[in-house]
Amino acid sequence: MTAEATSAESGPAVLALVEVGKHFGGVSALQGVSIEVHRGEVVALVGDNGAGKSTLLRCVAGAHLPDVGSIEVDGRPVVIRHPSEARALGIEAVHQDLALADHLDVVANMFLGREISRRIGPFGVLDNRAMRAKANEIISEFGIKIPSLRARVRHLSGGQRQGVAIGRAVGWGTKLVMMDEPTAALGVRETARVQELIKSLAGKGLAVLLVSHNLDQVFEICDRVYVLRRGRLAAERKIANTTKEEVVGLITGAFAGEAATT
Repeated sequence: MTAEATSAESGPAVLALVEVGKHFGGVSALQGVSIEVHRGEVVALVGDNGAGKSTLLRCVAGAHLPDVGSIEVDGRPVVIRHPSEARALGIEAVHQDLALADHLDVVANMFLGREISRRIGPFGVLDNRAMRAKANEIISEFGIKIPSLRARVRHLSGGQRQGVAIGRAVGWGTKLVMMDEPTAALGVRETARVQELIKSLAGKGLAVLLVSHNLDQVFEICDRVYVLRRGRLAAERKIANTTKEEVVGLITGAFAGEAATT
């Protein structure tokens, strides 16, 4: 954790979920889950399939509305009914499918749905120069490796595609970036690049919430970890104070956890 994140813990969290619950018919996807993420911090959500990790992210991203509980941003209660409302709060999400348009180039994908335009008389036209400049600024600032801003996304490697999706998120996310299994389909080298990118986001003061099955990754880049089990919060741990064996035991139920940090 950066010094900036450590000092921020005394103030309001960038994101706080308080006793959040979500049901789908008779299925309880989340039950009374409370977590928080601070500025400059990388926090992991781990758990078996069906534990509620992706549902939690979708609640924050505006894809699902919690049935009970509350969401706070910078200490202020908010209701996020749509992804556009999450984006307006400075929250961006990188989902597993990346939501990229393969036939478009890097710049078009980074501004998909948020294109910059300018007026020429009574007409509005795309300001391609401004979008290229902004895309290049983001790519350079966060060290995202791509061959060219004009490259079609379908010609990029998995890691480069992930970089474009993350670049789009950090270009608009001013407070929190959430990522769902960002390296699941990547090789060792590309995984390392994405992990360095995630650490750089925290280093620049963003809060990062990461869903990952890869405990090596969690212990490499995260500050804290929340363990979900069957829709409930099983435990919270500081990475410095736990082990992979303990986390595995908390995921499987072999160890009895508690929500308090240890």
